[in-house]
Amino acid sequence: MQDFWTTLTTFALLVLSAWLGRFIRPRMPETYRTRETIETMQLVIGLLVTFAALVLGLLTASVKTSYDHAARDRHAYALHLTLLDTCLRDYGPETVSARADLARYTAAVIASTWPREKPPAGISYPNTAGMPVVGASSVLADLMDHIGQQIRALDPRTPVAVNTANDCRVAYRDVLQARLTVIEDAGASFLAPLFWILVFWLTIAFLALGLAAPLNRVAALGILLCALSLSSAVFVITDLSRPYRGLMAVSSGDMRDALAQMTARGE
Repeated sequence: MQDFWTTLTTFALLVLSAWLGRFIRPRMPETYRTRETIETMQLVIGLLVTFAALVLGLLTASVKTSYDHAARDRHAYALHLTLLDTCLRDYGPETVSARADLARYTAAVIASTWPREKPPAGISYPNTAGMPVVGASSVLADLMDHIGQQIRALDPRTPVAVNTANDCRVAYRDVLQARLTVIEDAGASFLAPLFWILVFWLTIAFLALGLAAPLNRVAALGILLCALSLSSAVFVITDLSRPYRGLMAVSSGDMRDALAQMTARGE
């Protein structure tokens, strides 16, 4: 919803600034509407649009890179969870409790990160009502720490069991690292000051465009379409800047696949 209001605000600012320019133009003295003045305004518009396009490209590339990192790291996180469950299963029946906690943890992550989607079924997990959509949760952190304690408490008696236990401890550390990476990705800051500076530049450009454009419906329609196109670009930037919200949110498919493998192996 925040993305929609930001886009709508940007569109309104651009349209109103262009309308203000068109309102002022016929009321200006004739000496301010000469050909040289119009050409100067067109040059100003060109400079503003050029700088705005550079900043728009930088912002788009930045948020797209952050979004791609978030999606890639979420995929890696799901993979590490699956590998840890596989290792625990290979160790033997002593890890049944740890595996059950790992499945509960994964289900809780899904339910808290994607609260608008259908929650995991057929498995009990901690209440996620008060958990943040992004960022660390003390409840989930404690559950993950409990899993680690169970893994560290393993007492292998055979060479194979020793190697498997060591592999599980390494896999657990990989999960912890992947978890921290996902939390950092989700909490990446959006360059709001730069974004609103861009909107300010575009507003000035549309004001100048309104002053320079002819007073006819075709020009008005062109300005309206241009404002709509730029507003859609703004929507893409704001939506991608929040990887776990909005229309282009990171998919929960990888985590759900990991949970499905855990529960299937537990049967």
